[in-house]
Amino acid sequence: MASVIPIDDLRRSVRSALFEGRDDVPVSIFVTQYERGQGPSLHLHPYPEVFVVQAGTAVFTVGDEQITVADGHIVVVPGQTPHGFKGAADDTLRVVSVHPSPTVEQTDL
Repeated sequence: MASVIPIDDLRRSVRSALFEGRDDVPVSIFVTQYERGQGPSLHLHPYPEVFVVQAGTAVFTVGDEQITVADGHIVVVPGQTPHGFKGAADDTLRVVSVHPSPTVEQTDL
């Protein structure tokens, strides 16, 4: 049987919602929105992370590289790679990030 979960039921703050599959499905998903200059600071995961930029523009830091990414693009970050991003324009940045893990495992740097 399918599960339907309202994103508002998963809200952690006004900026983010988090679905963790736990025992049901081996994936976790963040649904986020940020304004210019806002976003997660450098961190890493033991697994790769996939970002879907749905709206706005972001500057991603991936390892030693900085990448400007606009809506309609996907960013794939390898596991154990320091990364973060910030909103880079006046429009709201909307990003969905996919973690291939039943829970989010994160080390803040």
